[in-house]
Amino acid sequence: MKRVFRKILFPIDFSECSTSVFPQALDISRQFDAKLYLLFVARGISYLTTIDVSRGLLKNMVAEIARTGENQIQAFCEKNMSDFSNYETKVVTGNPEEQILKSADQQGIDLIIMATHGRKGLDRTLMGSVADHVIKNADVPVLTINPFRPKVKYVHI
Repeated sequence: MKRVFRKILFPIDFSECSTSVFPQALDISRQFDAKLYLLFVARGISYLTTIDVSRGLLKNMVAEIARTGENQIQAFCEKNMSDFSNYETKVVTGNPEEQILKSADQQGIDLIIMATHGRKGLDRTLMGSVADHVIKNADVPVLTINPFRPKVKYVHI
């Protein structure tokens, strides 16, 4: 049975890694004539409530990150998808791993495409790998692409 993907989710954090992998997600969406869902998650910072910072200040900071994310995702789409209209964008707040899986479930996503790398160093150690969590817990196939691997051309025989 040949698998057909009609709805593809691409979580984007506007890092060099996710933006460099995006063209492949767009190509795959075109090949399958699939709708491409771009998702930006403004990471909740509730873990900071243990320090002496007002909750209101933290909520305002997350709201500002979400507003900035909305502006960035709109500008990104205008720049990178002028010739592709079968897409939808969404900005949410929370834990990226949970929000990616929740969005995939709510939208009836058939395939998640994401970069293998995002955070580096201490951030990755403290927060964990979003891609690892999504791979282990998604109910649909997850295609991860290493943005640092050189492009490989395949020869068909």
